[in-house]
Amino acid sequence: MKILLSIIILLIALLQYRLWYADGGIEEIQHNQLELIELKKQVEEKRERNAALYAEVEDLRKGQESLEEHARNQLGMIRDGETFFQVLE
Repeated sequence: MKILLSIIILLIALLQYRLWYADGGIEEIQHNQLELIELKKQVEEKRERNAALYAEVEDLRKGQESLEEHARNQLGMIRDGETFFQVLE
């Protein structure tokens, strides 16, 4: 009877070890869940960024004002009849 009880306790200990620490155990699952949460945050941030970029592209396609603003700010272009002033600080 003592041998049977010892074998059962040994099996329970072995199963508990596999449950908590082996590959696919609870510890690994918790780590993967935390990583999944972080990845979901990154995906949402990238979706928001993509939506903003898409809106900017659509604005550039449809509106001349936006296109003109980008030409002025990024390329330093001016209209005919305007005078360009450069302020040095």
